[in-house]
Amino acid sequence: MPHAKPSRRAFLSAGSLGFLGLTVRDYLAAEQAKAKANSVILFWLEGGPSHIDTFDPKPNSNFKPISTNVAGIQVSELLPKIARKMDKLALVRSMHTRGNDHPQATHYVVTGHEINPAMQFPSLGSIVTKELGPRNAVPAHVLVPKWDRGRQYEDYFRASFLGGEYDPMCIPDPGKPNFEVTELALPKSVSEMAVESRSAFLKTVDSRYRALNEMAEHADLDAYTAQAWKMILTPAVRDAFDLSKEPEKLKERYGKDSIGQSALLARRLVEAGSRFVTAAGYHGSSWDTHSNNDVSHRDRLAPTLDRTLTALVDDLEERGLLETTLVVAMGEFGRTPLINPNLGRDHWPNCWSLALTGGGIKTGQAVGASDDKGYNVADRVVTMGDLYATIYKLLGIDWEKEYMSPIGRPVKIANSLEDRTGEPVDELIA
Repeated sequence: MPHAKPSRRAFLSAGSLGFLGLTVRDYLAAEQAKAKANSVILFWLEGGPSHIDTFDPKPNSNFKPISTNVAGIQVSELLPKIARKMDKLALVRSMHTRGNDHPQATHYVVTGHEINPAMQFPSLGSIVTKELGPRNAVPAHVLVPKWDRGRQYEDYFRASFLGGEYDPMCIPDPGKPNFEVTELALPKSVSEMAVESRSAFLKTVDSRYRALNEMAEHADLDAYTAQAWKMILTPAVRDAFDLSKEPEKLKERYGKDSIGQSALLARRLVEAGSRFVTAAGYHGSSWDTHSNNDVSHRDRLAPTLDRTLTALVDDLEERGLLETTLVVAMGEFGRTPLINPNLGRDHWPNCWSLALTGGGIKTGQAVGASDDKGYNVADRVVTMGDLYATIYKLLGIDWEKEYMSPIGRPVKIANSLEDRTGEPVDELIA
């Protein structure tokens, strides 16, 4: 893991360390030692859950609030398993973001920037991957499954000007029968001995991998070739994607659908060395409940969230991975506190909720608050830049860092509202 730089304020104060017999190098080492996490799982709730029907129950929800195992914190009755695991989770109930439609909001949440026709921005996952570097031979950045709502959405999760080597590897749906990542298998016409011949290997890479990275520059393709060599010929990499190695009982705990199996695969990948995995089993309309909000949340959406998120937390903890794996469960916004004529709730970025665990998160708490009906933030506004800064701090990354874009514009990696740098949410950090 590369050295993380301190914040500017902290670095200015470091000038006094000489009086204590410490050097700046000592200070940097101490800052790096504070890093809690080494990987991230983004449990993506595509479409935007209704915060007042899940993590932030209100009187204008048709579902009752229930007590959790943490005194003073309630969640919706739709989340009984989460209620029993609240001591392992932290909620943020005061998210405030931009973008009132799915493309704009998704772009904003996964990059921290509004859509700009002049340039594309790198995603959070790509930045984490670049800053932390790869581990082992497994792909460092993975999106599972491939996006079925169009290439536009998948592009938002890419690396943009950082380079194709930081793009996510987009793999098929692990919840479908006969799931297989064919890119990790050699064509039947090429043996492992044959790949030792450079010419045969390059042909294999051309046909198997370069198609996955259509927008990359030539230099990126060379880096991808090197990565592909390791991936194809390393059995541990193929094993990481092999869900048949998991017991049936565990698969059932997660859920044998796209949602559950994507999260289970995410656990396998971070265990094997991936840095950032987006478990995107909620696809299509998913949480976008413009009609029949209550029926959808009660019968289809909340039960799978309750089941899979708690299974992931338990599994990570049982394997000793929870302390080093940061899990973020969120969508692109919340939903309107007012029910529309179609018995649905519409898009609402003004105030919404998310859940976090692992990786140095201080759990058993709810940070921030919405007003009495969930319309606006009543206490402790948290922006995407603030959330990003928190994630970076837990990973040992300098959240005040900027990248120079191809058009000569500096890009903040923790961009917040009003083009300022986000600040870590200290209440979330153990």
